[in-house]
Amino acid sequence: MEFDPVLLSRIQFAFVVSFHAIFPVFTIGLASYIALLEGLHFKTGNPQWAQLSKFWTKVFAVTFGMGVVSGIVMSFQFGTNWSNFAQMSANFLGPILSYEVVTAFFLEAAFLGVLLFGRDKVPRGTHLFAAIMVALGTFISSFWILVANSWMHTPAGVEFQDGMLHVRSWAEAIFNPSFPYRFTHMAVASFLTGSFVVAGVSAWYLLKGHMVEANKKALSMCLWMILFLAPAQAVIGDFHGLNTLEYQPTKVAAMEGNWERQAGAPLLLFALPDQAAQENHFEIGIPNLASIILTHSADGEIPGINEVPLAEQPPVAIVFWSFRIMVGIGLVMIAVGLWGLVLRLRGKLYEPGMLHRFLPVMIAAPFVAVVAGWFTTEAGRAPWLVYGMIDFAQGVTPSLTGWMAMLSLIGYMSVYAVVYASGGYYLWRIVQGGMSAPEQPVDTSGAHPKRPLSAGGPIGDAAPAAPIKGDWT
Repeated sequence: MEFDPVLLSRIQFAFVVSFHAIFPVFTIGLASYIALLEGLHFKTGNPQWAQLSKFWTKVFAVTFGMGVVSGIVMSFQFGTNWSNFAQMSANFLGPILSYEVVTAFFLEAAFLGVLLFGRDKVPRGTHLFAAIMVALGTFISSFWILVANSWMHTPAGVEFQDGMLHVRSWAEAIFNPSFPYRFTHMAVASFLTGSFVVAGVSAWYLLKGHMVEANKKALSMCLWMILFLAPAQAVIGDFHGLNTLEYQPTKVAAMEGNWERQAGAPLLLFALPDQAAQENHFEIGIPNLASIILTHSADGEIPGINEVPLAEQPPVAIVFWSFRIMVGIGLVMIAVGLWGLVLRLRGKLYEPGMLHRFLPVMIAAPFVAVVAGWFTTEAGRAPWLVYGMIDFAQGVTPSLTGWMAMLSLIGYMSVYAVVYASGGYYLWRIVQGGMSAPEQPVDTSGAHPKRPLSAGGPIGDAAPAAPIKGDWT
């Protein structure tokens, strides 16, 4: 039995990147949240901010480590499965990935130790600076990775010479046409992911009566973020879609399930794309809405999938449904933000209710949305590695056989099942263990407090800590 090495290499990379992507998108948002908590603690001396920072730093450390491991494996595949692509694109991707290591990874590694182990061992200002540097490092890392990925979608500033891509303009290649939209889209997704995870855990703790005052603060902060960022992400997504329509029209046609170019295209809510027949079955749509969204005109023309040969068409069903999963979750996020606002205005935000029970369920939602969005954009690029320049067949390792790709895929899946199940279990134990009692409030005038705040114990057996006058919530 023969296996297709190109297809299996694609599946293998998709499997690895799906595991990897969920960790950076969380740690980017969480690192900024920890830096904010450290800043609030530094300014106010409120021990509850330090209490929250300590707890979420533990979670950050585990997820950061898991992200590093999966990222190394992902880079390793460029040599094992995609060596032709690595060679042809080395003049651009080689330096870009090196810049990510030099400017971001070293920064994160240098200050992560101070953040994790330096509390009470270094000056508070130094610890705050370390938190800010770690957060900055995550953004610098995402900058270079998004530069590389965006360039593969909208290549610019390069030209082919003797089978190699040579850079003629670094500025054009780095700030390629889709990069600003992708970077902004991913940055906001990171903040939303962090917000939903923290909000979900905080709501669960409030239901259990654990460290009530600290988790009220965390829940309030996150719901404010969700209220503003979820609608903002929809607007950013619209700009991203317009950019994609200009540079990758076939991908947009696949996202909309639009087989033939037409004016006044409907927005399909449901359909079963049939790529062999080049048509949809069981369509349910809203007339003209796709044209209105993409062209801002009811009569605007939307390109058709069949304008390119079948061999150059992306897997339409995957792109079509991944896009709808991402958008559907985005709409639920907007609804959660509005739900929180209504409860806040009614003075019932902290009363245990349906929102507190729903938020823990929503912890998984941003991760699903990120993976669905990644599937949409990456599968929508098929069959191109570098859009319009290098396809999958050209980029795969020549000596790679189907059996080699299959065995390595099975190996990755087996190892990941053990590693990530163990990591997930450890994260659950951290959350289940709860937060430590808050420190004594710090008197910024130099005087020592006479008595500690009342603090909660284990989950379900805690008394709320007394609020400190003047705190921002």
